[in-house]
Amino acid sequence: MLIDTHAHLASQQFSGDLPEVVKNATEAGVTRIISIGTDLEDSQRNIEIAEQFDQVYATVGIHPTSVHEVESDDWLSDIREWTAHPKVLAIGEIGLDYFHPPRDGSSPAAWRELQIRFFRAQLDLATELKLPVIIHQRDKNGIHDCRNDLLEIISDYQGKIRAVFHCFIGPLEQAQPFLDQGHLVSFTGIATFSSAKELQQTTQDIKTGQFMLETDSPYLAPSPFRGKRCEPAYTRLTAEHIAKGRDISLEELARQTSATAEDFFGLPAM
Repeated sequence: MLIDTHAHLASQQFSGDLPEVVKNATEAGVTRIISIGTDLEDSQRNIEIAEQFDQVYATVGIHPTSVHEVESDDWLSDIREWTAHPKVLAIGEIGLDYFHPPRDGSSPAAWRELQIRFFRAQLDLATELKLPVIIHQRDKNGIHDCRNDLLEIISDYQGKIRAVFHCFIGPLEQAQPFLDQGHLVSFTGIATFSSAKELQQTTQDIKTGQFMLETDSPYLAPSPFRGKRCEPAYTRLTAEHIAKGRDISLEELARQTSATAEDFFGLPAM
């Protein structure tokens, strides 16, 4: 019984065959899917999808590359209202992204400042509501380091929130400061790529209970589907690869990671 803890079912890439995609996941042993919000429209659509499928849950939030699109002053009130829905489990995907340039032509400094303002506002809300958060971070080599800024901000909330750093691809020592604060990481199909030796070592060495599985569908399909549309069903391929590296059965890895996800998101055990 696997859980895809991070998919984007509201993506246009699933608009034509979403029922089949959810069915494929169930048949592959992926019995629950958490569909992640990235902006106001997307968050609302994810709730509608969660209402449509028993095995789908949702999160709501503003992605760092979407912050410049928010025009309403009541955006945080909208997110607060949506968190009351019984199938909304967390706030996210939120965080910092210094890789993508600002689409509105603002300066890099103003872009960072805007992202941080939205990030902190959503962390404050998660603290108030006692909800977990899904964190996005993407860096670009330069003077300003996204990871350091993110760690500094998250440290301000130590003991107040619990976070998962999704699509983790680095060495274990890079994750350790977050893990030491009680946060988690999650692994995508990148862990199956032959070139991802450092990440594969991380998936072998990280402690049980410190990681979850995700697809980031429709992106990052695992081998042998690399470069094609990813689906929640492919959680199984990533799980098989990681289980082999950890020298345990797929069933045991599924049990471990599902228990971690149930604890993090407050899902009932199955």
